[in-house]
Amino acid sequence: MGKRKSRAKPPPKKRMDKLDTVFSCPFCNHGSSVECRIDMKNLIGEANCRICQESFSTTVNALTEPIDIYSEWIDECERVNNVEDDGD
Repeated sequence: MGKRKSRAKPPPKKRMDKLDTVFSCPFCNHGSSVECRIDMKNLIGEANCRICQESFSTTVNALTEPIDIYSEWIDECERVNNVEDDGD
């Protein structure tokens, strides 16, 4: 009589690290002052600086994370700066 085969345990699931929701402000350079909020009911994402009161809002979808809103804000700032540099 042979030995019963044991079932192999499934590999453990990898934990994904949480992404940040608080960032540094591109205007006042104060660390951890920009907070991003997502309003899925109205499909609006908003980033606000608590120090200099700067804000940015954009449309969101089901896959949007706070880092996406902050990245869009940074991209928009760079785009505006590049347009101003080209105009001079």
